Amino acid sequence: MIGGATARVPAKINLHLGVGPLRDDGFHELATLFCALGMYDDVTVRPADALSVTVTGDNRRAVPADASNLAAKAVIALGERIGREPNVTIAIDKHIPVAGGMAGGSADAAGALVAAARLWRVDLPRTELLDIAATLGSDVPFSLTGGTALGTGRGEQLLPVLHRGEFHWVLAVSGIGLSTPDVYRELDRLRADGDRPTDALTARPDDLMVAIASGDVHTVAPLLHNDLQPAALSLQPLLRRTLRAGREAGALAGIVSGSGPTCAFLCADLDAAVRVAAELSGSGVAKAVRTASGPVAGARLVPVDGH
Repeated sequence: MIGGATARVPAKINLHLGVGPLRDDGFHELATLFCALGMYDDVTVRPADALSVTVTGDNRRAVPADASNLAAKAVIALGERIGREPNVTIAIDKHIPVAGGMAGGSADAAGALVAAARLWRVDLPRTELLDIAATLGSDVPFSLTGGTALGTGRGEQLLPVLHRGEFHWVLAVSGIGLSTPDVYRELDRLRADGDRPTDALTARPDDLMVAIASGDVHTVAPLLHNDLQPAALSLQPLLRRTLRAGREAGALAGIVSGSGPTCAFLCADLDAAVRVAAELSGSGVAKAVRTASGPVAGARLVPVDGH
């Protein structure tokens, strides 16, 4: 057995998120366009006498350091699949915002799957890893694949989407997290008296996919959409100020990322992103402001301890 394995795994944003009605299994039907961004967590798995989790980096105290951590659940699930006890220590170096709508927990689960498979020298087909990932959470399969993809079902059924060129984003990270289940419940509450046809909620974002394939950021910007945004704004009204500040700073468009509360701003190019980030940093509307570009690859092994 090797001494350890590290996987680097990216954040995600939803360029489009259409949310259908609640299903019998407790999930909502989705049609979403994922894009992986170059903002990463590193997940290292090493042999140990028992399963344990340590967390370092940004907002580490908000991440569970026990078997309830999604990365630990990933290692347990892989161990059950291959008949192996999950006696490892999992070290997570956090840089993706916690409870920020950017799939930080899902990223860690995907990273743990890849790193543990390497540590244990398991050569599972990619489809089997994706099957395990889907049992852990709706975003975990995409964290494995990365790039740009259309997600359907509850988001776990993926279809790769052509994305020409590199897009540049500014991320405004809130100091207060939002619970994904809470945001979905708020969306259901807001919709209770609505009359929008449910078949329109999860229609494929074909116009946006065509725009992404063209690589024209100016065509993409007005097509960004998130059905969860009204619910996130209802729970955290100050996000309206953040979205307004980003647009006033020069972003082409701004959107709440997934269930929020991180706001993602699409910019014309890298120089524009740097300018928008500087403006937002001085405006006081976010705990932290970062730039990132995408799409990027999903969970990938990286050298650890010089090997």
